[in-house]
Amino acid sequence: MKTVIITGGNSGLGYYCAQEIANNEDWQVIIACRNLEKATQAVEKLKAATNSDRITAMLLDLASLDSIRQFAKEFAKRELPPLGAIVCNAGVQFIQRRTYTEDGFETTFGVNHLGHFLLVNLLLKQITPPARIIFVSSDTHDPDKITGMPEPHFRDPKLLAKPERDPDLKNKSIDVAGRIAYTTSKLCNILCAYELSRRLTEAGYSTEKQPITVNVFNPGLMPGSGLAKDYPPVARFIWYSVLPILQLLPVVNGMKQSGKALAKLVLDRDLENVTRKYFSGFKMTASSKESSDRSLAKQLWQGSIKLTELKPEETILKL
Repeated sequence: MKTVIITGGNSGLGYYCAQEIANNEDWQVIIACRNLEKATQAVEKLKAATNSDRITAMLLDLASLDSIRQFAKEFAKRELPPLGAIVCNAGVQFIQRRTYTEDGFETTFGVNHLGHFLLVNLLLKQITPPARIIFVSSDTHDPDKITGMPEPHFRDPKLLAKPERDPDLKNKSIDVAGRIAYTTSKLCNILCAYELSRRLTEAGYSTEKQPITVNVFNPGLMPGSGLAKDYPPVARFIWYSVLPILQLLPVVNGMKQSGKALAKLVLDRDLENVTRKYFSGFKMTASSKESSDRSLAKQLWQGSIKLTELKPEETILKL
């Protein structure tokens, strides 16, 4: 038996991913959320749906570096099966106002990228190969895809964390800047995943016989999920009430089906040695050209180390 940690697993995509994995008796599931009450309620629902008692809630606020460090310490203390998978699923988007994390980072970048970057690095000491790490991204990272979202604007991570200092954004409205922050964070998810995979392999922590794979998942357009919480009322109504009815259309995905596809990246034995790949639903596809630029990945990695104040003793990787 192994343990899987799913961030934001109390609802939506993460919930259905957790349900699919919990149906497999070889896995202990940890639902890691910033609202412990909601996480506990989700655990009870999952237990009833799966007849499994191998599901636990833990407090994790990705908008707080202290909370992430506390989570890693608490996880290490618990007597659980070896850590075999991390699903970096939680995500936010703000388009009506600019908000900041506890540590002063723009929230979308802080939660979607920096929080997961620190979490994974802190948990690497606990991972027992063969193991898998999955980052949830989005086709909105790719300017060549028609998504209705502005293309990402990657720059120095210090500016991603403090966009009010970015001269390129000074003439952008809050809603446009918010959408750019989201698409850029999804690009960062892929850059981070690919760089993590390279570093694990180069350092010898991931081998053909004992792999630690790192892949990226794109759930596609998935109406009804929590990403529209900060949308205006009419847009929220369409997102939560109208679009879910259109799930028969090929461009619209149901959360349950997407959850199964995400869980497959954890469970499928044929993927044991597959790493640094991008999956749209059940299919392996190509991510954007920019997402494979290692110079950008290195810049993001080094900038993230500084922003999160990651210390050499906190991770197995060389800083």
